[in-house]
Amino acid sequence: MPTTTPPATHPFLLSDVPPAQATPERQQRLLVDLSDMDDYYVVFERYGFGGGGASWAEHIETMLEEHDPELLAHVELAGAGEIFRAYTDGPAATARLLALVQPVFADLGALSKYLAQADPTDFFE
Repeated sequence: MPTTTPPATHPFLLSDVPPAQATPERQQRLLVDLSDMDDYYVVFERYGFGGGGASWAEHIETMLEEHDPELLAHVELAGAGEIFRAYTDGPAATARLLALVQPVFADLGALSKYLAQADPTDFFE
């Protein structure tokens, strides 16, 4: 059975926003469909968090506020149900966002370490 290497953006799927839907603020999109990612839910729940799309958006916003607050002006975060989305105003913002959050969210061990230090009472989701 062949093995596959996850994309460099895992678990985020990166795409350009289709021209008909693009705006200056929405040039690229990161998407995570959590419907088949039970391992992620287990990790989030272990530390008292919901793990759905809204939870991802809240944690990523907190990471941006702490480590790159200027980037918030270039990113729109949205999460609902089992879907997390982030829109950026272009490749530079996407690269900055991925550099900050992808190492944490790509590895369940790194995510566990991050969530272990986060206080669930500081979050809604």
